Amino acid sequence: MQIAVLVLTRGAWASCLNLEVIDTLDLATVIGIVGAFALVVAAMSTGGGLTWFLDGPSAMIVFGGTFGAVLVNYRMSDMLSVLKVAKHAFFKREFKTDEIVRLMVDMSRQARKEGILSLQNMGGRVKDPFLGKAVNMMLDGYEPALMANILETELDSLAERHRLGAEIFTSMGNFAPAMGMMGTLIGLIQMLMKMEEPSSIGPSMSVALITTFYGVILANLVFHPISGKLRTRSAEELLVKRLIIKAVMSIQAGDNPRILEQKLHSFIAPTERRSRFYRD
Repeated sequence: MQIAVLVLTRGAWASCLNLEVIDTLDLATVIGIVGAFALVVAAMSTGGGLTWFLDGPSAMIVFGGTFGAVLVNYRMSDMLSVLKVAKHAFFKREFKTDEIVRLMVDMSRQARKEGILSLQNMGGRVKDPFLGKAVNMMLDGYEPALMANILETELDSLAERHRLGAEIFTSMGNFAPAMGMMGTLIGLIQMLMKMEEPSSIGPSMSVALITTFYGVILANLVFHPISGKLRTRSAEELLVKRLIIKAVMSIQAGDNPRILEQKLHSFIAPTERRSRFYRD
């Protein structure tokens, strides 16, 4: 049985060099949040008017208290970047891991045949910044230990930024129910102080209950789910970047392309593995 090697055409090679990260709308997040709120609103409307659940003071207590507590807990710059961070929960990054593996295998094949310097100018043509930086460092002749240290440090910094973004939403999810409970206490105090005025008991009890409702809704349908999605996104991105580090280090060490491919396939799911080699 003869082993044959797949050969990239010039056009296919060029397309691999244009690897880039593409942000696409994450329907799971949108459907989850919209669907959950729709069901909650539908349940609310079956028992009476939706206006019963609208209360300005309750909203001020929960929203104002939550964001005030988070501002105390984090720096202003961190809070100003929270919207940018939240975007990653609604837009997923499509990491074309199979194309990255193909590119690395072909780079390894060329490097073994013609030398690493034959890969000159390839790093600048790769649109993914981390991959381009890794390739350029390899071409500049960085020592393997130094290159690994620099890339791992950058990876650690990225992980810390991702962790902070998810942590902010986790904190919001923790503070919101607490603010709801604070509103409940305020409402109960107001109600007890006005027991001689029966007409004031209803509005005070409304504030007492609705603030807890707002806090629970925000925590469990918005803040905690977004935090979880951000952690998932971070894990996916870090996995791809570790794959890139492994690939570049392997190319620099002169590993056989088949061995390199097997190393990189261990990072991705079996259903996503596409071999550059096949048997006749």
